[in-house]
Amino acid sequence: MTYTIGKIASIVEGRTEGKSNESIEIKDLLFDSRLLISPENTLFFSLKSNRNNGNKYIDELYNKGVRCFVVEGTIEQATQYPQATFIIVGNTLKALQKLAAHHRGNFNIPIVGITGSNGKTIIKEWLYQILSHEMSVARSPKSYNSQIGVPISVWQLNELHQIAIFEAGISRPGEMQNLEKIIRPTIGIFTNIGEAHGKNFDKIRHKVEEK
Repeated sequence: MTYTIGKIASIVEGRTEGKSNESIEIKDLLFDSRLLISPENTLFFSLKSNRNNGNKYIDELYNKGVRCFVVEGTIEQATQYPQATFIIVGNTLKALQKLAAHHRGNFNIPIVGITGSNGKTIIKEWLYQILSHEMSVARSPKSYNSQIGVPISVWQLNELHQIAIFEAGISRPGEMQNLEKIIRPTIGIFTNIGEAHGKNFDKIRHKVEEK
């Protein structure tokens, strides 16, 4: 399954600026500059948070060979990166999630979604060990179960996979709705519901309803 910059821009409803080489094929999605593997086929999502701004790493990544970026607003220094293509969106996290949700829609295989306060990762690994002897299994790397981790996990799906196992974790109301649209599980597993990540919920019943 091939995704070019032009196709991705259309999926996330963004506009391209810069070199606009819309034929570049993207294989890897990157949100952390320290995880760079294959610069020439990487698309960097410049995520913003209260503590950090992904735009700070564009220069470093460009110098390492990355040529494709998803950013919010306009890059004032775009002329400094003559070989780069920028996809401009309103919200980079939502764009990442939208791209992963689109990718998920290409697969008609069993998708296991695991949620709960504890034990998600170990159950995922148990299932993987059991199933991987008989079929090709996609699974969340490490404990990638957040608003960022889930779309990165789902992006791994390819035509060879026969089943997928993804974790979903939340820390505030409304987050599970986003993850459900990306994972769209055909099988759901609840581990348990406890006090972990509960500070943003009025009571445990509220957390149960969200999950």
